[in-house]
Amino acid sequence: MSFGQGGPFDGPGGSFSSTPDWDALAEESEAQSRRKRWMWIGGGALATVAVAGIVAAAVMAGGDSPGGNPTAAPTSSGQATAPDDKPSFPDVSVPPPPNPQDYISDPKKDTAPLTPATLFPQKTMVIGEHSYPRTSTASTKDCTAAAQGALVSSLSHNGCKQLLRATYAKGGVAVTIGIAVFDSPAKATKVMNENRTNLMPLPGGGVPSDFCQGHKCRMATNATGRYAYFTIAGYLNGKDVVTSETKARQIARDGGSYAFTQITQRGKDQAAKAAERQLKEAQKKAGRSS
Repeated sequence: MSFGQGGPFDGPGGSFSSTPDWDALAEESEAQSRRKRWMWIGGGALATVAVAGIVAAAVMAGGDSPGGNPTAAPTSSGQATAPDDKPSFPDVSVPPPPNPQDYISDPKKDTAPLTPATLFPQKTMVIGEHSYPRTSTASTKDCTAAAQGALVSSLSHNGCKQLLRATYAKGGVAVTIGIAVFDSPAKATKVMNENRTNLMPLPGGGVPSDFCQGHKCRMATNATGRYAYFTIAGYLNGKDVVTSETKARQIARDGGSYAFTQITQRGKDQAAKAAERQLKEAQKKAGRSS
């Protein structure tokens, strides 16, 4: 039997029909499709809500927002600020370094010990490529006792306080260096300008007692700060120094350079100690104010 001639059984009390109800079948199919779409849409919404809940939980646990600064810390107002990683130090105000020239010009500042051991500490005078062993040293507060001729009155009238000497010798020549101390640079400069160079030579240690006595020697004078300095140089055998000779002239020049170096070094040493004291005092003040 074909379905075209006889239809399915509709149910109790129903009747057979040879033609199906196409409109009813179409409506039923459309209803089923709508139900499936709503199920998919509903499932997606639930998934979205779940993901949003996970993100919110992560944010609350981490105390941060996506794209935020992980090193920022919350403040009392709830806003994040960058940590202050710059240490602070108290200001240390250090005065400018002292001028070494001030310490060899002012008796109130020039207070370091003044002896042959401090003024001529090296056993050998070294100037450039030249070196000369030291043979003897001496010091006196009676400056006229270490001078001769016109220099005696020059030192006395200008108030010389002390005269220190050292002799260096090598290769048949020697030089005696004399450094005279005054109360002011003006007095030392005056003695230099008077150009009375008759320093008493200092024998000893292989330098004969008649060194530069009774024969011609090379003499010179100069000044720096409150110090005037002198040199007398010549031959150990009593030979006269003449204009054309070079050995006595060289040791005389080296002696003058060495005297200047030793005086200026005295100023540098005292200025360096003063600068160190100033720095320590500034650090103490900064520590008390911090």
